[in-house]
Amino acid sequence: MKVTEHLAKADKTIISLEILPPTKGKSIESIYTHLDKLMEFKPSFINVTYHRAESVFKKRSDGHFERVEIRKRPGTVGICAALMNKYKVEAIPHLICGGFSKEETENALIDLHFLGIENVLALRGDAAANEKFFTPHPHGHRYAEDLVKQVIDLNKGHYMEDDILDGVKTDFCIGVAGYPEKHIEAPNLDTDIYYLKRKIDMGADYVTTQLFYDNKHYYNYVNQCRTHGVTVPIIPGLKPLTNKRQLSMIPSVFNVDVPIDLYNEMMKAKTEEACDQVGTEWLLAQCKDLLKNNAPVLHFYTLGKPNVVYNVLKQLF
Repeated sequence: MKVTEHLAKADKTIISLEILPPTKGKSIESIYTHLDKLMEFKPSFINVTYHRAESVFKKRSDGHFERVEIRKRPGTVGICAALMNKYKVEAIPHLICGGFSKEETENALIDLHFLGIENVLALRGDAAANEKFFTPHPHGHRYAEDLVKQVIDLNKGHYMEDDILDGVKTDFCIGVAGYPEKHIEAPNLDTDIYYLKRKIDMGADYVTTQLFYDNKHYYNYVNQCRTHGVTVPIIPGLKPLTNKRQLSMIPSVFNVDVPIDLYNEMMKAKTEEACDQVGTEWLLAQCKDLLKNNAPVLHFYTLGKPNVVYNVLKQLF
């Protein structure tokens, strides 16, 4: 079922989750252990992130260094298929521009369609670890809107190879990213929303936001989007903040503010358990407020802290 169909039939706020593929060497059981308890709350869909290959330099026997491309996480497509099989839940793979050619993207979309996956989240993706600025694959997309267009083209049966005249039309529901405190590379929020609307006008169906810790950013973002003519559902993304290191790391990586009250409470915490409790209480308050204001979805970036999300959901439902 498409995300838009889940939203259309829901008579209350629904739940969704997002997970990372495990690092290379770990099994699918690490994901099942992460999700098993959370499935009690019947999430409508689970997002699975995609990760580009990384370049590393390995020393050869002759003393020279060789640049090698490695992937540190297994494929998102296979994980989505496994989740759908085990939990009978919609799985939404992320598609990214960085590190992938147009042909690789088309092949991934063909595999997803073959597996019965109906939703994708189309993203540009971050710069590689060794790059200061995002650099596209030589035969790939520079912008997320180009990726959206490729998905739309395949939905119309337009393949990259000209001799495919009667190719099967896919029917993907397309999500895109939104940034309540603007994308880190955007000069201002208005410009950011202008480019978001371009993706919606091309055919994207819904927006999932970057994390935030002050709900006023989400409400303002929704209002600004509506003013700019963005009418599709806007799903709030939520991530627990559970340790002091995140107080500096999260703002620098995600370009989000940490409210002073959250900062002060976290700084008072003396143990790991106390930090978890601060994060739990803050996330719970955010969720209660979003529920009161009829947010369409509570989308949790679980990312290593499923117990915090579980404890919040246990108190909400």
